[in-house]
Amino acid sequence: MRMRHKKNLEERLENVSDILFSPKRENLNYNEKEEKIIDFKSIFGNDNPIYLEVGCGCGGFGCQFAKQNPNANIICVEKVKNVIVVGCEKAKSENLKNIRFLNTSAEYLLSYIEKNSIETIFLNFSCPFPKKKYAAHRLTNGRFLEIYKKLLKENAPIFQKTDNIHFFEYSIEEFSKNGFELSNISLDLHNSDFEGNIVTEYEKKFSDEGFPIYRLEARVKKTEL
Repeated sequence: MRMRHKKNLEERLENVSDILFSPKRENLNYNEKEEKIIDFKSIFGNDNPIYLEVGCGCGGFGCQFAKQNPNANIICVEKVKNVIVVGCEKAKSENLKNIRFLNTSAEYLLSYIEKNSIETIFLNFSCPFPKKKYAAHRLTNGRFLEIYKKLLKENAPIFQKTDNIHFFEYSIEEFSKNGFELSNISLDLHNSDFEGNIVTEYEKKFSDEGFPIYRLEARVKKTEL
């Protein structure tokens, strides 16, 4: 379903331009990988660890993470402008200084983010693209995992959460065949002893409807480093 163009979108984007990076991509393609690396360390103004959420939606997780972890920085990536602007407005309204937003597709991450700079990657309730013909668009598809490998510091994890068991099973298979080892796999996160979970808007919705939440942690196998 096509999303409606939100009212006054360009004006709203301009109002959050101090925390939103929205690169023009017309001169980029997935094969050329032209680099326009953003110096996030200078932008944040400190040497605190940098975390990355890919597919941040309206920024609920990122804002909660920033509030709970003042000594960490987080970059929230979302490709849809009228979605990411909501997260930006939320962050500004709460005066969060340790969060920035990047309006781009996951394919372009290496064009903007320095390699080996990310402490953890979060994949929270990514679109499962249930039809097989769209499997390449899933954010745990092998082509994205190769990008994440290059962004992550040594032994840094990917944390994934989803309510979709088929997507979860697919992700486990993709991680396993692309050189990752899995740990802390939960088939019902909210009824486990896991501590420190940040509940996203979608997560609460799905959980309230009775759906179990699936979670895993993935790290590149040492032989792959």
